[in-house]
Amino acid sequence: MPKPRKQLISAETTPYYHCVSRCVRRSFLCGSDGRGNNFEHRRQWIEDRLLALAETFAIDVCAYAIMSNHYHVVLHIDTSEADRWSDFEVVSRWHTLFKGNFFSQKYIRGQSLSNIEQALFDKILATWRERLHDISWFLRLLNEPIARQANFEDQCTGRFWEGRFKSQALLDEKALAACMVYVDLNPIRAKMAKTPETSEHTSIKIRIEKAKTAHAPNHSQQQTPLLLPFAGYPRQDMPKGLPFRLSDYLELVDWSGRILRENKRGAITATLPPILNRLNIDPKHWLYNCQHFESRFKGLVGSSYALKQACQKLGYQRTPGASSCHLLS
Repeated sequence: MPKPRKQLISAETTPYYHCVSRCVRRSFLCGSDGRGNNFEHRRQWIEDRLLALAETFAIDVCAYAIMSNHYHVVLHIDTSEADRWSDFEVVSRWHTLFKGNFFSQKYIRGQSLSNIEQALFDKILATWRERLHDISWFLRLLNEPIARQANFEDQCTGRFWEGRFKSQALLDEKALAACMVYVDLNPIRAKMAKTPETSEHTSIKIRIEKAKTAHAPNHSQQQTPLLLPFAGYPRQDMPKGLPFRLSDYLELVDWSGRILRENKRGAITATLPPILNRLNIDPKHWLYNCQHFESRFKGLVGSSYALKQACQKLGYQRTPGASSCHLLS
């Protein structure tokens, strides 16, 4: 039986999640269907909306790839950022998404609220603050406007997306790195691009373009502000960001992409990216994960130890996907 969404996404278990949304019937509603119909411009709609929402929510975009009939995104929930927001900032952010209500409009104009109004407004404010770091709300506000815009363009009604999104919890560094590379190499596997830097509508292209112009690409301030920066290897007083160095990650993506492009599934080059050694990942397992991450792993992804810890926190009676996650141990 499928798990309820609240049991699949829990910031207390892990802040990192891989989410996928697909078009109905997996039709080419965001690309070219080969019959003269071209909807490539809709991929830009999705990319623009995704990055705009990341500026409003306390949710960071780690990686994404907008494909012809689906998209992948790796998200990071920043609960502490939402907790630091003032009441005014929460209302201002919510008003960029919705009109708000009588109380919030009154509050934003600087008008005083009665005791009863203030009590009701405080409850509403707590709900909005929680929603602004909720992945379900984030993807709902990504998918719904795109569906309406596409239906208006097609002069039709009905579903654009295949129900709700699919999600995978990324429990540790190994799972996070494998999933991000899997997402960034999606256009390579689909033969939509030959190199990561030519992969349109992907996070890896943005990161590479920014790195080319930066004097110190590994410095977080030299990285793109649209994406969660790379903060380097875990250490004391580590700033907010991904637990890798950008240069190591780009090398890892390039190395993995070359193997995929050469169609040598079992061939391992003599020189391996140092990040694989640091994470203690077997190269053959790594390449397999880069090609089959979504189908190989289900709701929870991580090492055997991380998987057991997560299942205990979530109150699971059994440990799903233990055999697959053994590859990341």
